[in-house]
Amino acid sequence: MTDVDEVEKAVAAAFREEWGQVVATLIRVTGDWDLAEECAQDAFTQALDRWRRDGVPRRPGAWLTTTARNRALDVLRRQAVGAQKLREVAVLARDEGPYDPEYDDEGDGSGVRDDRLRLIFTCCHPALPIEARVALTLRALAGLTTPEIARAFLVPEATMAQRLVRAKRKIRNAGIPYRVPPAHLLPERTTGVLGVVYLLFNEGYAATSGADLMRTNLSAEAIRLARVLARLMPDEPEVLGLLALLLLHDARRNTRVDAAGELVTLEDQDRTAWDRAEADEGAALLETALRRGRPGPYQIQAAIAACHTTVATAEETDWADVAALYGELARFVPSAVVRLNRAVALGMAEGPETGLALVAELEKEGDLAGYHLLPATRADLLRRTGRTEEAAEAYGKALELVENEAERRFLEKRLAECRSA
Repeated sequence: MTDVDEVEKAVAAAFREEWGQVVATLIRVTGDWDLAEECAQDAFTQALDRWRRDGVPRRPGAWLTTTARNRALDVLRRQAVGAQKLREVAVLARDEGPYDPEYDDEGDGSGVRDDRLRLIFTCCHPALPIEARVALTLRALAGLTTPEIARAFLVPEATMAQRLVRAKRKIRNAGIPYRVPPAHLLPERTTGVLGVVYLLFNEGYAATSGADLMRTNLSAEAIRLARVLARLMPDEPEVLGLLALLLLHDARRNTRVDAAGELVTLEDQDRTAWDRAEADEGAALLETALRRGRPGPYQIQAAIAACHTTVATAEETDWADVAALYGELARFVPSAVVRLNRAVALGMAEGPETGLALVAELEKEGDLAGYHLLPATRADLLRRTGRTEEAAEAYGKALELVENEAERRFLEKRLAECRSA
């Protein structure tokens, strides 16, 4: 008999590492998402009992996949009515020996044999709404439960359940293929996959609403998925750039709020408490990506993050370089948010008045109406010029728009400082 705590730790570790692989393999061979998830969950439940008795297997992933596949085979045999079900049974039953996904010769015509990569592209198919792509990725690849995903995005559990059901139904009814897309579609589809992972990280790193500034479980899952993509597509510079970007940001995670949960700005963060190993890994990945000679938006954003994480003090930040990088980013992502960030950088590099002029242009255009960081940025630039009365008015406008409570408290603090001054 193996120690209970040791087994529970082994099963938990296997869940983190193997859930996506097990589910992905079963979806491919059965074509049934719900059956795949049900049998995968059953395999992990069995592992708690069997591993206590027999010991933790040398290759937990293969054990779990075999157990889940056999469970699916039992279910399909009981339901085997009609030619289609009999074909599914035949696919599963043709080799009832130990299953090893690394040596599975089943292909999708793309030359890519990793089921997780196929599953990521299926979850992130452009025919699905973006919120469904994120939810399905979290469910199928990260193993989060429906209540966990609902809590993460602050929607009722029933709403999230329906979102997942509709997404799976869309995949089935529309015949969305379970494969990596052909070469001529890969660039545009990879961009969509990276966008989902990036959106997931951002929601974890700076929550749009709720009491906490961060939801570390979401950002951690995004980093894990980015690592999977980097292992599966090591020659794609934007994949490496995305992972570098996430690591460089995540290296500052523990200093972004203080012990009381209050927001701490970048310039006031304790840089000695940053995760240097994570920052160094991100910087190394960025260098590798840039050597490919195919720059893209994630690599540029990672370079911007590196401008902050590679200097010892805020005063050493090369804001002119940051502003130039935002200018380059605007070529790839011509959005008002990128221009707002460039305005901040130029305000630091050339003086607040330069930044204020650019913010005024954005206010006039109206694309960021309702975005709380527009008046918040104007307020901060005004505060730096000493125009505290105007700054207080701008902070008040930002407070009318902000939804995250940690950000709200920070803006209230700044507003009080301006009023007292």
